[in-house]
Amino acid sequence: MSVSLKRCLIIICLSTVMIISGCVNSSSPVEQIYVVLEKVVASEKLFEQQQDPLVELERKEKEIYDKIISIGMKEFEEVSKLSDEAAQIVDQRKEHMAKEEESIQASAKEFKSIEPLIEEMEDPELKRLSKDLFDCMMERYSIHEEIFQHYSLAIQLDKELYTMFKKENLQLTELEEQINKINEAYGKIIDANKTFNEKTKQYNDLKLSFYKESGLDVKMTEK
Repeated sequence: MSVSLKRCLIIICLSTVMIISGCVNSSSPVEQIYVVLEKVVASEKLFEQQQDPLVELERKEKEIYDKIISIGMKEFEEVSKLSDEAAQIVDQRKEHMAKEEESIQASAKEFKSIEPLIEEMEDPELKRLSKDLFDCMMERYSIHEEIFQHYSLAIQLDKELYTMFKKENLQLTELEEQINKINEAYGKIIDANKTFNEKTKQYNDLKLSFYKESGLDVKMTEK
């Protein structure tokens, strides 16, 4: 039986954390935007914390899946037991993904507060940069929503797969059809993750350009 599952959760985060130094007008739109942007980084801490556990859970689940395939349906009791273990891991993945989405939603809520501040800016170049920054981040949030939807579907399909493994009369064609659905779902996650990573990098670059153009004395720090 030759079937495979595509696994991926490759997401980079907001890597540019800035610390401001020197004196600035705390009531200026630029300073207020700076404060919001750094709060956004803090809001996504929970998002970051889900990455390693998710990858580890996917690795463990893949090991169980490979074992099921290598054993074959002749050892039904063992396959049934392994399927239950894998299904529990899927449930854990769902919990981590829910926390990730919660973090991104909190980030989006915080970030949207800069929109009225952009309109208060008088410097044309700063206003342009801040609008580009805003549009880029809103696209990033939209892409993550796609990832979340695709991942939720993939989790549902995974659960269905492990339920199927517990059927003694499981047909190969039925299994292969489910695997194809799963691979398609994970393929969409891979593509969306790539776009999300690119958009995150673009946002970080725009944020740095915005800070430089604003004249704020900021420096990058390790997260």
